[in-house]
Amino acid sequence: MLNPNDTYNLNQLNSPYANVIAIAKRARQISEEAEENHEIISEKPLKLAIAEFIGDKYRVNKINVEED
Repeated sequence: MLNPNDTYNLNQLNSPYANVIAIAKRARQISEEAEENHEIISEKPLKLAIAEFIGDKYRVNKINVEED
């Protein structure tokens, strides 16, 4: 089971919602890549994605949108 404190180790400059969306997208990529390569994953894709974000392998970039 995942510890909720794991997500607090992420970059707190971003919105928690942005972190959740980014982690979910990465978990989906991990799952799809494993399926395409016919690999069996011993860990859940979500846990792997969280570990990648905590380990700074992936980051959520903040995009500033200027309104006209």
